[in-house]
Amino acid sequence: MGLISLLKKRNKKLLFTTPSHSQKFFIFNKFRQFYKYDISETDAYDPQTALSEAQNEAAKIYGTKYTYFLTNGSSSGIIASVLACTQKGDKVLIWDNAHPSHKNAVELAGCESVYYKLPEIKEWGIPAKTTPDLIDIKGVKAVIVTSPSYEGIASDIYELKQICKKNNSYLIVDEAHGALYPFSDKLPQSAVNIADFTIQSLHKTAGGLNPTALLHVNCELDAEKALSMINTTSPSYPILASIEANIKFLNSQRGRKKLDNLIKNIESLKNTVKNVDFGGDDITKILIKKTNISGYELSEKLYDIYDIEDERTNSVSTMLLCGIGTDEKKLKKLFDSLGKIKE
Repeated sequence: MGLISLLKKRNKKLLFTTPSHSQKFFIFNKFRQFYKYDISETDAYDPQTALSEAQNEAAKIYGTKYTYFLTNGSSSGIIASVLACTQKGDKVLIWDNAHPSHKNAVELAGCESVYYKLPEIKEWGIPAKTTPDLIDIKGVKAVIVTSPSYEGIASDIYELKQICKKNNSYLIVDEAHGALYPFSDKLPQSAVNIADFTIQSLHKTAGGLNPTALLHVNCELDAEKALSMINTTSPSYPILASIEANIKFLNSQRGRKKLDNLIKNIESLKNTVKNVDFGGDDITKILIKKTNISGYELSEKLYDIYDIEDERTNSVSTMLLCGIGTDEKKLKKLFDSLGKIKE
């Protein structure tokens, strides 16, 4: 019995336990269902066992040794990974412009950060992918790589894993923006079956609630113990159950069809717009630029004239993020607006 089944199961006990709203007193009425599913560990409920079963089922879906549900974003997965594979004083190699959680994780583990720089793809104004020569550094216990980047640039994780293996280092991949990758051959290859630790944010592109995420583990280190050191002992089971439902949807025929339709719609609409250039490795990250217009100007035109807000902009290009909830109508409005923008 997974979490979803457990939460739907009617409980006949009169519980004088936490949470004190007793699944009946709704301060915010719009969240009635959330309150009803908000439980704690009691003799009447055994959510920890249900959570373990749900996580085991997720590991089967992803083909990993272990998959853990996160309710504090990918940051908690990054921190737990570093705690699990290092000891105080170890060196950890990280990108010098990485997400703050990378450096925070190293500091919390009592380790030393060693930095590498990424070259720039100048024609787009964005960081390039991580290549084996950049991380071929001996003496580091772990390497944290961001792939894909915010703009959808993906690294060759298999090649990076070989370098880490040669140097006896663990590979941690921040795949926060690649949660859809395991479910489509038309997207870059996921790290979940290659890296020692892979962290994904379901809330970024896969339709999950903020701040749901996943930690995938392919080694025998105790990541669960590391998570217990940084996580609350009073987790939100409704949010954890939403992760279970999210994974089941992505892995379902309906979910895969929805993702396939998203990719097909973007591919089709891209062919209709000839006045902007498209870039990147991930089609769901619509990376665009236009001759004689800076990325900032392009962003302003989209916002001021067409009421479209992008995800990330630099002096050269603009990126608009799509996910499992981006429908054809929304895409058509975007591409119609792009086609109208003049130099």
